[in-house]
Amino acid sequence: MDATPSRSRARRSPAPLAAGACALALAGGCAGPGPAPSAAPGRQAVVSRAAGDLEDQYQTVIRAVLPSVVQIAAGDGLGSGVVYDDKGHIVTNAHVVGGEKTFDVTVATGEKVLKASLVSSYPEQDLAVIKLDDVPQGLRAAGFGDTDEVEVGQIVLAMGSPLGLSSSVTQGIVSAVGRTVSESRSGGGTGATLADMVQTSAAINPGNSGGALVNLDSEVIGIPTLAATDPQVGDSAAPGIGFAIPVSMVRTVADQIIESGKVTDSGRAALNITGRTVVDEDYKPAGVAIVSVEKNGAAAKAGLRAGDIITRIGDARVTTITSLSEALAADDPGRKVTVRYTRGDAEKTARVTLGEI
Repeated sequence: MDATPSRSRARRSPAPLAAGACALALAGGCAGPGPAPSAAPGRQAVVSRAAGDLEDQYQTVIRAVLPSVVQIAAGDGLGSGVVYDDKGHIVTNAHVVGGEKTFDVTVATGEKVLKASLVSSYPEQDLAVIKLDDVPQGLRAAGFGDTDEVEVGQIVLAMGSPLGLSSSVTQGIVSAVGRTVSESRSGGGTGATLADMVQTSAAINPGNSGGALVNLDSEVIGIPTLAATDPQVGDSAAPGIGFAIPVSMVRTVADQIIESGKVTDSGRAALNITGRTVVDEDYKPAGVAIVSVEKNGAAAKAGLRAGDIITRIGDARVTTITSLSEALAADDPGRKVTVRYTRGDAEKTARVTLGEI
């Protein structure tokens, strides 16, 4: 099954909620009719105590972090955000703020709607920072974790406002790390290709975007951004497949925006070109044609020019703009790579020192 990630911003109009039922079938080696023997009392006590301890831990995390997760109304859309510091800065997704400059923010500690203004948006990484016009007393900044300590199998909680239901919490695990996904441009998405994403089974629905993915140490380890969809069944949601921007990138972008008002060092590799997908005789994607090259950019310095068709970067095959973005997302600025391309009927290669977005 191919899964295409889609953004998770909610519209402000009411959305129907579907309730489903699920049956669990337990297979066992029971021989003959009659009730199954019950677990020993001591075993029941141990299981009950363990479940109670985990429940207590969940509640401790929720009490610690949920007050730092806010609902953001941007135009006719709803999303979530995380209080970044005690000065009223809130980090969220760029697709949540869209083209708006002012926002209505509702915090978990009160029903009063607060006003906020855009500091800066960075669509290339689908992150943005807004700032409350007036910081309410008691506003609490979230604690942020360490991307290097995120491991597959860790229990995580996703906090936000899915479908406009503020202060909602879902739970799951870290399903994978280091994923590269591309966001759709449809419906207001940024079209960004995002590297090193955290994949999670915690439910991420429209409105969760910009919220918090939290570990059991009450640390934010990512910003929920995408929920996968399955195009084979009409782009409906693929349950249990969601993606969050890692906390290392969140900090990198947010700190630069707060300090400078913009991102000055993206850490994202680029060829510094404008390109478009081209197809072969069978109308199948066959590469990326260079439309223009940035003067003194990475491609220009390596001798690439408009009309060249890129087919491979290093070991990665390039057939579309998306595959080109995904190949570059795995590299760092300053790294030297071999680019294979065609010019007319000739196949050529160039050694390119990657630039920066």
